Amino acid sequence: MNKILEKKDNLQKVIVMTGPTASGKTDWSLRFAKKYNGDIISADSRQVYKKMDIGTAKEPGTWEWSANWQGLRRTYHIEEVPHHLIDFLDPGKRFTAAEFRDQSLKYIKLAFKQNKQPMVVGGTGLYISSLVNNFTIPRVEANKKLRKSLEEKSEEDLLALLKNLDIVTAEKIDSKNKRRLIRALEVCILTGEPFSDQKKQGEQLYDFLQIGVKVEKNILYERINKRVDGMIEKGLLEEIKSLLKQKYSWDLPSMSGIGYKQFKPYFEGKCSVEEALEILKRDTRRYAKRQMTWFKRDKNIIWCETYDEAEKIMKAFIS
Repeated sequence: MNKILEKKDNLQKVIVMTGPTASGKTDWSLRFAKKYNGDIISADSRQVYKKMDIGTAKEPGTWEWSANWQGLRRTYHIEEVPHHLIDFLDPGKRFTAAEFRDQSLKYIKLAFKQNKQPMVVGGTGLYISSLVNNFTIPRVEANKKLRKSLEEKSEEDLLALLKNLDIVTAEKIDSKNKRRLIRALEVCILTGEPFSDQKKQGEQLYDFLQIGVKVEKNILYERINKRVDGMIEKGLLEEIKSLLKQKYSWDLPSMSGIGYKQFKPYFEGKCSVEEALEILKRDTRRYAKRQMTWFKRDKNIIWCETYDEAEKIMKAFIS
């Protein structure tokens, strides 16, 4: 641990807090941010979307005007703590890991200019990796015709195709995430090069401390089940109904994510709401398991079971 806390060429220090869904990252990050003047950058690929609050388990917040060195800016606040890259994107649009990296670097710089402590908080491993490892990710425009043909294939078929084109990416990718499989294939096919060859690691820009929230599996699964039950009480069905009325398609990245796609059969009259709920619980548990598989590859993450343990490490890091 001392090795991780060593200074790295006097680089400015950024805290990263991660872990699986429902692990308690938000609570820990808010407690620390309030005490140590934190500025939070959300690393959650689902919470970027506006109008999608309940299904993404987004914490209630308010948009407030504030002044900074660039002028006036509207910022999302949760319990008076400023948050960035959350609740800002129309559900009809896409937000890539490359865009996350660029935007998060901007907000980290802004936090330091305001003498705040930047914290990157979320469970989207690809987002965090793109920032911490300073990856230059290929910027290839989406090809609708190609995507349509790939959409017709199963995850197993897509993974088999990817193995032929890029075995390195195929072995690391979330094989159950159809959208990411299609994107990796799209980059390979349109550029004529393996996706893994194009993802270059750059020079380290900041000194990152990565804290992981460790929760026993049975406790985590209980939290997930309870959270999903609460989503229905909060009005998840009405939220989805409103999105469909606004002509947001089930094929969009926003609507094909966990919390929404599981209700497609219900809205098509193919299953009951109780069945859709059970599918959502199962898929969320599987998602949490895949998140942990991803995070375990990163040996720089320090896993903490209690907030006090995490605070002690983070305080020593920024001192």
